[in-house]
Amino acid sequence: MKIIAGLGNPTREYEHTRHNIGFDVVDRLAKQYNISITEKKHKGLCGKGLIEGERVLLLKPQTFMNLSGESIQAAVDFYKLDPEEDVIVIYDDIALDAGRIRVRGKGSAGGHNGMKNIIAHLGTQVFPRVRVGVGAKPADWDLVDYVLGQFPAEEQPVMEAAKDTACEAVVQIITQGVEKTMNARNGKQD
Repeated sequence: MKIIAGLGNPTREYEHTRHNIGFDVVDRLAKQYNISITEKKHKGLCGKGLIEGERVLLLKPQTFMNLSGESIQAAVDFYKLDPEEDVIVIYDDIALDAGRIRVRGKGSAGGHNGMKNIIAHLGTQVFPRVRVGVGAKPADWDLVDYVLGQFPAEEQPVMEAAKDTACEAVVQIITQGVEKTMNARNGKQD
């Protein structure tokens, strides 16, 4: 079984913001693979199903972004999984241009508080992740206001395509592994 965790913040006020791109990608996977994300468990909303023959748990932590590790760790512990092999995390990245996707098999949190919390709870930096670029914060903006803001209309088509690409990357990680996915996807978006 694989846990596919999309990061975001619960409640309507945060829907479809930059910081909730992980939730949006998980919702898209759920729709594509007919998985209902309605169960309240592991401090999150989740749903079980199959993606290309692999059992998965789609997980949207409901702990708010900065405590995402609590939810993911609860699911890992419940199913007795190895986070280095069985967890895929999808989240926003301001260091990438809007719409860019970067796949990694390990690494630091890169300043992302949700990822810092996940690394602390899982006790490892080694787990696949799909970073979805949301663009750099404009110089005159507050970081919190920026990541909790909506995408402007002109970025909507780019971000819709990015959600599809992120879904494809997750499926590729499941079917081919993170190394092949990194080789196939990183740097191919120029």
